[in-house]
Amino acid sequence: MRIGLVVTGGVDRSGRERVVPALLTLVERLARRHELHVFVLHHEAKPSTYPLLGATVHDVGRVERPPGLRLLRQRAKLAAAIDDIGQFDVLHAYLAMPAGFLTTRVAIPRRTPTLVTFDSGEFVALDDIEYGLQRRWIDRRAIGVILQSANRLTVPTEFMRRLASFHGVLPDVVPLGVDPLFFVPQPRPDGPPWRLLRVASLNRVKDYPMLLYALRRIVDRGIGVHLDIVGEDTLAGSTQRLTSELGLDAQVTFHGFQPSDRLRELYARANIHVISSRHEAASVVALEAACAGVPTIGTSVGYVADWNPDCAIGVPVGDSRALADAIVALLEDPVRRNRIVTAARAWALAHDADWTRDRFDRIYTELVHPT
Repeated sequence: MRIGLVVTGGVDRSGRERVVPALLTLVERLARRHELHVFVLHHEAKPSTYPLLGATVHDVGRVERPPGLRLLRQRAKLAAAIDDIGQFDVLHAYLAMPAGFLTTRVAIPRRTPTLVTFDSGEFVALDDIEYGLQRRWIDRRAIGVILQSANRLTVPTEFMRRLASFHGVLPDVVPLGVDPLFFVPQPRPDGPPWRLLRVASLNRVKDYPMLLYALRRIVDRGIGVHLDIVGEDTLAGSTQRLTSELGLDAQVTFHGFQPSDRLRELYARANIHVISSRHEAASVVALEAACAGVPTIGTSVGYVADWNPDCAIGVPVGDSRALADAIVALLEDPVRRNRIVTAARAWALAHDADWTRDRFDRIYTELVHPT
């Protein structure tokens, strides 16, 4: 089949910088079976076309205009890029805005079946941090248009499916699996010092203050721990300043953004993987940690909400005391650590990148040949 995958970004030609690793893995798997064209809406400054992992990437070029005008221009550029290639069997949009909205608008006059994957804040509103597409009426209307127009919808977790159900839809659950041969278990020493790992951009929805307050509580108990933080800083150093204010400079290392091969090394030495987010549609890093043999403790969102208590340990959003207590309890319980690692890894292996490709393949076939 000829498949068009529409994304905002995350598929840089380097294959290392400014990428979403699990999205790249999906591109590589799909390109093995299909003629795959990836349309990028907001990445490189000028339009470009380049090969990547067996697919052809068409970057339509960034559009620097006010939001409404930007969408109109992106729609025109996406339509032109698609028409340059010809008819597609399926158009698959990853994330609702802008990819899902523009894809459904472009697909309707071309009578092309559409699949939209919701994997972000499409169904939440966190007003205090200005996060989520349910905050503003114009975004709610755009989400409504997608729900009415797309032929199929997918989400990565049951947690996200429950949020979607409040909007009158029940999408297919298709986790965005990872390559299990890349993240593999490695022997690692127990602490002290115990190594904690957090992999996420430094932004407000990831709630790094909650994590740092939890770490302060752990250190105050006299437990030797060190926290490795991997992710791009979008908060102008405020997380680092809070680390210093809490007297945690010796217990925290900021690594910035790291490519997957470097991240693999950090998983290999971690004892516990931590998620502190106020919202996650999934959190693919939980799958990476599971494949690498690292147990996850985190706020009850995304995979943590789905997996608690057998494959992960969930705590209430924003509760630093509960997070600290859960981390300490797991450090003191090697039997439970091993049980969680075994269960989570089994789940991640059963829903790996090949499984994801096969599931999307079935959906594509059902869209092209409806019963």
